[in-house]
Amino acid sequence: MSRPARPGPWPPASSQPQPQTQHQPLSWAKRTAFKNAPISTSGQFSTPNTTPPPPDLESGPSTTTNNAALALPPPPTNPIPSAGPNNQNTSVKRSTGGANGASKERNPATRQRDRELSAPLPRLREREAEEDHDELPQRHPHVVTYSLRDTPGLVPIVYYGLQHYLSILGSLILIPLVIVPAMGGSYEDRAAVVSTVLLVSGVTTLLHTSLGTRLPLVQGPSFVYLAPALALINSPEFQALNQNNFKHIMKELQGALIIAAAFQAIIGYTGVMALLLRLISPIVVSSTIAAVGLSFFSYGFTQVGACLEIGILQILLVFIFSLYLRKIKLFGYRVFLIYAVPLGLGITWAIAFVLTETGVYSYKGCDANIPAANNVSEYCRKHVTRMKHCRANTSHALRDAPWFRFPYPLQWGTPLFNWKMALVMCLVSIIASVDSVGSYHASSLLVAERPPTAGVVSRGIGMEGITSLLAGLWGTGVGSSTLTENVHTIAVTKMGSRRAVQFGAVLLILISLIGKVGGFIASIPDVMVAALLCFMWAMLAALGLSNLRYSSNGSSRNSIVVGLALFFSLSVPAYFQQYGLNPNSNRSVPSYFQPYVIASHGPFHTTYAGVNYVLNTLLSFNMVIAFVIAFVLDNTVPGSRQERGAYVWSKSEAARREPAVVKDYQLPFNISRFFGWVKWVGL
Repeated sequence: MSRPARPGPWPPASSQPQPQTQHQPLSWAKRTAFKNAPISTSGQFSTPNTTPPPPDLESGPSTTTNNAALALPPPPTNPIPSAGPNNQNTSVKRSTGGANGASKERNPATRQRDRELSAPLPRLREREAEEDHDELPQRHPHVVTYSLRDTPGLVPIVYYGLQHYLSILGSLILIPLVIVPAMGGSYEDRAAVVSTVLLVSGVTTLLHTSLGTRLPLVQGPSFVYLAPALALINSPEFQALNQNNFKHIMKELQGALIIAAAFQAIIGYTGVMALLLRLISPIVVSSTIAAVGLSFFSYGFTQVGACLEIGILQILLVFIFSLYLRKIKLFGYRVFLIYAVPLGLGITWAIAFVLTETGVYSYKGCDANIPAANNVSEYCRKHVTRMKHCRANTSHALRDAPWFRFPYPLQWGTPLFNWKMALVMCLVSIIASVDSVGSYHASSLLVAERPPTAGVVSRGIGMEGITSLLAGLWGTGVGSSTLTENVHTIAVTKMGSRRAVQFGAVLLILISLIGKVGGFIASIPDVMVAALLCFMWAMLAALGLSNLRYSSNGSSRNSIVVGLALFFSLSVPAYFQQYGLNPNSNRSVPSYFQPYVIASHGPFHTTYAGVNYVLNTLLSFNMVIAFVIAFVLDNTVPGSRQERGAYVWSKSEAARREPAVVKDYQLPFNISRFFGWVKWVGL
């Protein structure tokens, strides 16, 4: 019996020409910049760092490619050559490397082909070299009509300035309409706080666009500070107050905000924030911001249910304008998408006014201003709540408001300082800084030449500390920070001009001096406020989760981290908040805010009352739990930089060499030359 011929390597060497499709994987790899990506610990293939497509107008740009797992190159289309009857089985066995699929020896042609497939293209090598030599990150195409340094004409700058602030109207005015009634304030107090918020927002926006990051970002009352404000309002110290509740609690809030603002300014201007940027990724930012929006779910529809027909109408109109009619343009603008909140509010308010004037919500012998408990008639006790929430004329704020009012510092009195409340606010200011970091990065990709440097980001956080200090001195009730809705507004309106935002801030300051404007806003019915908050908080959660587009979307690691952070951000505070259902709590706060009454009788019972207050309060905040879990897991669970989607900031040395970047972020009038010894003031 003749010995079977030893099989040769696959494919066998032959003098016959091979089909052209034999080299298809190699040409495909060259065309698509494919290289053998290592499999990460999460089980996903890492994608090559290719140039991203143009960003979407409504969702904002993305700094990473589509991170779906890449498929391997298709196998050759030509069949395996026949090796004859004697060695066919042996050839197949040797070509597959045996039963375990491991190749025992590879011929030179196969190794050469694998090296060509795995080698990065010159363009990729250049980009990797840029990162190693501190070059600037890739510039993304602008998607705005006017970029950061553009100056529109007089008419466009007036129009765009008003448009920018009208589109984020809900974020500016809704917080005072929530916390002032919780503090026991009247409609007049509500109007005064609204005017103060408008003034402080205009001043702080001018400061941030001039001396902060210089990005076109509106500063205003932050939802991040709403939860600690409500917890402070329900502190046991205030439960025995019988009069002047509003002013006393406001002075306590001012003292806590002033100390927290000083703390935030220190971590910004000392450069500590620039060091923390290495640990803050889109995973941390998305989980934290989403938890802020989801944390107030108990308030939304609970308050809307007080007058279902008006509240649901408000919600439906905003949904229709922002979703179903979002692509309809009038005069070249997406009017319904840009003005969804003011349009929905105006139409609903008008319908409620018509129903009120036609007597739909009028009941004979009943007065909506008389509490239900004081009504003798059973008939009136049954309908007075409906009258109070559905009627559009129950507030006298507009009628009683003066035509001119100038908000001034310390208008509520001298601030009161309490170290327990101040410590809570200091820790919350860190979360507000994390929120702002995500807004800085996303907005810079839309309007600027490059992302800011770590020093510019730290400078912006320091300036937000100064702006929160002003909010504490004037008495807005909550701290000031970059409004998350800025990114959505810039992407939708295509307006990224710094001058337009600054002009709008000047108009906001002038409007705040008209007392009737504050009275008009303060007279918005509570049901409409709750309906708008349902939309605003849902949008805030969505904007937070949209930061995940900067990370690997298909990574199981990221999905698990975000899922754990969001779940426990709802579950852990629920455990702490069950201790807040105290029948002796402050009755000025509605039942849906009672879970914040946990400071005096939470699960922590140490010998130090101050420690109990701080721990019970902080761990009842959804955003604190989400931040801690996401921060710890994202920085301890193994994962590549590309998989985590770490933010890419410009390097200071490279930024100084590019004139366009210097013009974007350098302080005006070359102020930074006087602070050369402070690393974080300049670029």
